[in-house]
Amino acid sequence: MIVPPALKPGDKIRIVSPAGKVKEKYVLPAVDWLLDQGYRVELGRHVFASHFQFAGTDQQRLEDLQTALDDPETSAIICSRGGYGTVRIISKLNYDGLFRHTKWIVGFSDITILHSCLNRNRMATIHGAMPRYFFDKEGQPSENLQSLMQLLTGGGAFYTIPAAKGDRQGKATGELVGGNLSIISSMQGTRCELDTNGKILFLEDIDEFLYHSDRLMHQLKLSGKLDNLAGLVLGNFTDMKDNESPFGKTIHEIVAEAVEEYNFPVCYDFPAGHNGKNLALAFGQRWELDVNEQESTLKLLSDSLTFEL
Repeated sequence: MIVPPALKPGDKIRIVSPAGKVKEKYVLPAVDWLLDQGYRVELGRHVFASHFQFAGTDQQRLEDLQTALDDPETSAIICSRGGYGTVRIISKLNYDGLFRHTKWIVGFSDITILHSCLNRNRMATIHGAMPRYFFDKEGQPSENLQSLMQLLTGGGAFYTIPAAKGDRQGKATGELVGGNLSIISSMQGTRCELDTNGKILFLEDIDEFLYHSDRLMHQLKLSGKLDNLAGLVLGNFTDMKDNESPFGKTIHEIVAEAVEEYNFPVCYDFPAGHNGKNLALAFGQRWELDVNEQESTLKLLSDSLTFEL
């Protein structure tokens, strides 16, 4: 696995918008904070563009992301937001410049497709907060931002959360992969299809009907994506919806039913995804998951901190 170098003051960070349009007020405070930390920051030419629900046309979004991937001086690319649209440009991206001059890719939600494509090509990425979520309600750097910068600067990660209802105890080690459940499902059968063999799978989602999430979990099962998992981590499933005629199961029950025949450890309620707290996760790198009666821990292993060029 290729792990981009740790950031240091003076490095350049680019912010681009490969999917939904975004307002300046959600990005510029993050720019100011990064500048104050000693980084150089460059915005994509079309980062605040608007084309219906997108941050500019497909060509404009592609141009900004490709320019960032190719730039030999850029050390990290932070996506301004998710939404929808990355899939419309993913097939036209060229990764030659990225692999010549490795750099971190940061984002979540719709950015899941970038994570999966790059992880399959043996490039580590970071599932983490985007600029809107860098600060708390008082305008102070949030835990989301702190955990993101810890990973970007090579400091590692060791998260501990209380035991949750439904947890399945056990210990596992493996590369961490995943992201948004709906996006992962949509990539089945494509060049960006998620590889879960021997991996710890992380899943989160937002604004989905319960019956549809049940369908997606069974799709993962029928396609063999759950057969050889090392472990499963469930993040935030935010604003889940039900039909007028209730589905009859919670998201925890849906997942538990889908994985009941397997024996890998399962951790519920990990604080990552769309529900405020979104701790940064390094995808493509090796983690240790330990689920017991009192708590669950997720630890980035030290051998994953070796930067390979």
